[in-house]
Amino acid sequence: MTDSERYYQPNNSKDAMRQIEKLFNQYKDAPLTQELVDYHQNLITQLDTDIRKAAKDEGIPERIAAVDSMITAMQKWVSIRLSGQSYNGKMEHFKYVANGSKPKFKRRIHKMKGSTGHRSSRH
Repeated sequence: MTDSERYYQPNNSKDAMRQIEKLFNQYKDAPLTQELVDYHQNLITQLDTDIRKAAKDEGIPERIAAVDSMITAMQKWVSIRLSGQSYNGKMEHFKYVANGSKPKFKRRIHKMKGSTGHRSSRH
């Protein structure tokens, strides 16, 4: 198995940022260990060097701003977790999104009496 088959090869900077965002959201609530902090610092370094350079080469200023917002959110994660607090939120669209900041829509299903399993809304 060659390295190109073994490791993930992103197509552009946005693809790489999506992958880092997905990885971050997987481990953000994990117990804090030295290996996790080192891994996290490695991801921040990749964002700051390789992915920022690729975004500049692509010439998309919004993507460079998204890299900056990802770096600040990930650096805040380190300080919050090292202080012993939980990280209430996740990264979505390359930005920090707090838990409960999105509207939650309630759905009530009313089953009418009878032999059918159809659901009805009360109008």
